[in-house]
Amino acid sequence: MKIAIASGKGGTGKTTLSVNLALYMQQSQDVVLCDLDVEEPDAHVFIGGERIAHQMVHKVVPEVNESACTACGLCREVCAFHAITLIAGRVLVFPELCHSCHACIELCPQQALLPRKVELGEITEYRRDRLRFVEARLLVGQEQAVPLIREAQRYIDQNAPASIVIYDAPPGTSCPVVQTLYDADYAILVTEPTPFGLHDLGLAAETVRLLGKPLGVVINKDDGDDNDIVRWCESEGVPLLARIPHKRSLAGLCAGGHTLFDADPDVARAIADVSTAILSMQEGGDA
Repeated sequence: MKIAIASGKGGTGKTTLSVNLALYMQQSQDVVLCDLDVEEPDAHVFIGGERIAHQMVHKVVPEVNESACTACGLCREVCAFHAITLIAGRVLVFPELCHSCHACIELCPQQALLPRKVELGEITEYRRDRLRFVEARLLVGQEQAVPLIREAQRYIDQNAPASIVIYDAPPGTSCPVVQTLYDADYAILVTEPTPFGLHDLGLAAETVRLLGKPLGVVINKDDGDDNDIVRWCESEGVPLLARIPHKRSLAGLCAGGHTLFDADPDVARAIADVSTAILSMQEGGDA
């Protein structure tokens, strides 16, 4: 079962939940945690572990053979991402905009566009007890997060199968989040009891529903009072899986790179509730 832990905004505690849930569940079963926040992955700070695999990920961009090119302009016409233009009779390629669809290469009547590999990012796998941790990291200067996320998901399917796979998703509701959710069976949306948290929770929930995925909510930095997030869950019929309390001591632990479920009984109960909900769904029940 693949669980995507997402949110409508950054800073809500996705990585906090992902890391603590993965380490808690690996005590009883094999778990894979994959950090798909490829532009700034940070789950490794809390996981550590022994590095057991590493590979570079490439994308293919067109390279112009000017001696064969007739500047017909067909490549510019077929490029849906405006990665190719024609200036003063010369074809110019913008690799940062290229989505590696190969249309220009395949359709060039002169076969003047040749495939060239460009390093996009890297995938590294670590092991800690029964937990396998996979980190996808975009290289500095690269902008295409989706192909790297897709490749990391494929890597897990081929090399790190487990009964529970947890995706630490990028923040927001843009294309990288959609790709993460597309491969998931269930989405857990992490939010905070603030007006901004509620607003962005609504956006994230709409995205999940458009993809046809079931979802639940975890409130982080919760003050224990009735609030708009609780009322939203009730009105929308969305399960409220857990409430992680707002404590200065927890912030200090996170800042020091420590886990929370083994240091605070309230967090331990919240993580246990989320784990129970996931195992219930895995066995065919409701969250």
